[in-house]
Amino acid sequence: MKDARASAALRTRLAEAESTLRAIRAGEVDAVISAGARGPRVFTLEGAEHVYRVLIESMNEGALTLTAGKTILYANQCFARMVKCPLERVTGGSFRRFLSAADRATIKKLLSKPGKVGSKLQVLLNAGDGSRIPAQLSIRPVAKNGYTERVFGMVVTDMTEVRRSEELLRALTHRVVQAQEAERGRVALELDDTITQLLCAVLLRSQALADTLPARDGTSKQAAITLRTMLGTAANEVERMARNLRPGVLAELGLSAVLREFSREFAGRTGVPVKLTLTDLAVRLPADTELTIYRILQEALRNVEQHAQAKHVTVCLRKQDAFVELAIHDDGNGFGPGRGKTGRKGVDGLGLLGMRERAAYVGGTLEVKSKRREGTEIQLRIPLAPRVMHASR
Repeated sequence: MKDARASAALRTRLAEAESTLRAIRAGEVDAVISAGARGPRVFTLEGAEHVYRVLIESMNEGALTLTAGKTILYANQCFARMVKCPLERVTGGSFRRFLSAADRATIKKLLSKPGKVGSKLQVLLNAGDGSRIPAQLSIRPVAKNGYTERVFGMVVTDMTEVRRSEELLRALTHRVVQAQEAERGRVALELDDTITQLLCAVLLRSQALADTLPARDGTSKQAAITLRTMLGTAANEVERMARNLRPGVLAELGLSAVLREFSREFAGRTGVPVKLTLTDLAVRLPADTELTIYRILQEALRNVEQHAQAKHVTVCLRKQDAFVELAIHDDGNGFGPGRGKTGRKGVDGLGLLGMRERAAYVGGTLEVKSKRREGTEIQLRIPLAPRVMHASR
């Protein structure tokens, strides 16, 4: 008799379990029982109504409801497909299984401080087939509805296509930068081979003309001397432009020497003093990194010359942990919010875009801080290769 009752009870529990599994597969679960230190807890899923479920299931993003302990109370089909797991194995389980140890610690801190909840976090999700999915998590607290434990809603966005687009954009940026450098080199070569030589020839002719004019013809002689001086100035300017377009001394003398020379030349030409602080590295940086630092300093000082009306400029190059950092600050006009994207051509327009492309070319980041009448600060951070890090210690 007891065996019959036990058998009947077992069949009843089995039927309930099968019914629960069918409900989970169909997205009809209204509650999840979560085991905890104080015993089992029943979480009723708010919004289990048909219209709500249709909306959530029609999303192209993953949607979750989970406890502060990361128990998944509800998941839509999109999330299950994203992590390549059956829905019945997702709902009621722990969200921790999809996270790395570092991401678990980050989310734990985020959920423990309600004031910070609502920010977005990028992680790599561990999918059921062993792959890792780049994703963005948006977490918000939801109403407790009498629960002693907080409940959170989460939207999970698959970033795979975004990352692929970023990689394509980075590859395009690389090609643009390479094309720019190739064109700069071509123009510099033409300046050297044609314009500079032509100016030098005219300069020699003007010198000869000045020498042949008699001293009594003072007006003509003085005009010839003035012409010779102007031609000499033009030849020096063309030479400077060619040198800046193709800094051959960068490979020969190194980054520090070139930055010193460029800053000294800028200060002498514009009258704006440049305070330069350099931290020498034990080894040379990669050629692309050195060229990027040089080009960004060029563009920043060009903006200072054309737009800032600054009285002083400070430049600092240093190694900080696993990065090399370049900071450029001027005390000029600055610009207001929003001008960094749509303002005039210069530090707050196409010039800034070009500097960001340069930074991205070597895997770095560029940040610009500016306020009207308070100057502008440009901060460049470029990660160092492991061999450079170890050699510079």
